[in-house]
Amino acid sequence: MADEKNSKQLFWYNIALLGFVSVWGLGNVVNNFAQQGLVVVVSWVLIMTFYFVPYTLMVGQMGATFKDAEGGVSSWIKEVSTRRLAYFAAWTYWVVHIPYLAQKPQAIMIAGSWLFQSNGNFVKTMPSIVVQSLCLVLFLLFLYLASRGITTLNRIGTIAGMSMFIMSILFIILGLAAPAMTGSGIATQNMNHLSSYMPKFNFKYFTTISMLVFAVGGSEKISPYVNSTKNPAKNFPKGMIVLAIMVAVSAIMGSFAMGMIFDANNLPDDLMANGAYLAFQRLGHYFHVGNLLLWIYAIANAMASIAALAVSIDAPLRILLDDADPDYIPAGLRKRNKKGTPVNGYRLTGLLVSLIIIIPALGIGGTNSLYNWLLNLNSVVMPLRYLWVFLAFMLLNRHLDKFHSDYMFVKNSKVGFGFGLWCFLFTAFACILGMVPKIEYASNPSAWWFQLILNVLMPAILIGIGFILPAIARRHSTKELQ
Repeated sequence: MADEKNSKQLFWYNIALLGFVSVWGLGNVVNNFAQQGLVVVVSWVLIMTFYFVPYTLMVGQMGATFKDAEGGVSSWIKEVSTRRLAYFAAWTYWVVHIPYLAQKPQAIMIAGSWLFQSNGNFVKTMPSIVVQSLCLVLFLLFLYLASRGITTLNRIGTIAGMSMFIMSILFIILGLAAPAMTGSGIATQNMNHLSSYMPKFNFKYFTTISMLVFAVGGSEKISPYVNSTKNPAKNFPKGMIVLAIMVAVSAIMGSFAMGMIFDANNLPDDLMANGAYLAFQRLGHYFHVGNLLLWIYAIANAMASIAALAVSIDAPLRILLDDADPDYIPAGLRKRNKKGTPVNGYRLTGLLVSLIIIIPALGIGGTNSLYNWLLNLNSVVMPLRYLWVFLAFMLLNRHLDKFHSDYMFVKNSKVGFGFGLWCFLFTAFACILGMVPKIEYASNPSAWWFQLILNVLMPAILIGIGFILPAIARRHSTKELQ
């Protein structure tokens, strides 16, 4: 029994690898390079040092303190606060996935167009309303399949996820080696000048940091592994620090590779949508393998997006409803069919995602513009769930004497509270400024205002629905008593 127990113990390097695979991807490099260019190198150093490291170490302490909590962040909030706040944490965790679900059909279609056409003309030529209509059909198909249960996609997603991880590492190696091994030129001038990497800390720069926060967030997924770590007080923080170093090195080296392949001073408008495919296509030509690398990446990305779409329809909804508090979530939303599927939960998901797919297409012309907008919306909405991690950590430090943990990030409750407050305020700051549209106001004022209104309304409506449900639940409970 002792040998079996020891075999299940994780060391710091296991934690670092598990975290790296679950947190990091090539898209994080491409999207942030598209918004900031070479200055993103310094941005990565800053975000890793002052945000990502304390974030992951807070997660470690929360996971170690509430080792038996099954509901993740909402369970942490319930332990340190009230059932009402726990409900809002669970609601936020689910509802922020709505824009994510709306974007995945786009990613699948773009991957398919590169696989069969080997170019990025799809996002340049197809009318946005046509693409979004196809995306709606694709989403509704997967919504139906998810309601029927498609467990095989979990295995496909694991394989695709590992393939994407390998392709991300391969991109960095080939991108950095290409000039020396193939004689290809470096696309960006003055990459050896320090001034090329220094950000201008102006308003425009701060509107892009939500994408950085979006890229490094999500380490709360690793919290369950704290209890499987041997000597967690030593190995878990060590693993988290190594994770931060791995992510920082990948981000910085990946950004260097992007600068060698693309001119950072003259980036194409479709870099977010097509950048990774263009990069692998160019690398394939540099190393004389044609479009082979492009096709492999397109297949891996399509399969990963398909699996993520199917899993993200079901998993966050079940987290919300499996431990649903009847005082806050109406019985109708908790209703299940004979197969255990929360049918009304699926219908609510379908309605909200459909609105986010179709409404923006009515005012945002061009598939590429729509793709960029939806990705930026995700960078505003998705980090809202991180706020609950930091709130839980602050509340934990208010009552530190009541809870025991094998691992402590900081032992001083006031210092711990300060770290939680800093990350909370920084995340909120990034989300608020991230709402500012990334298009130039002078080029299209009406489109700029349309995007701003959507960026403000979408999060407000999604979170606002969470305030309505408890009132509906109370009304139904009153009727039952009568």
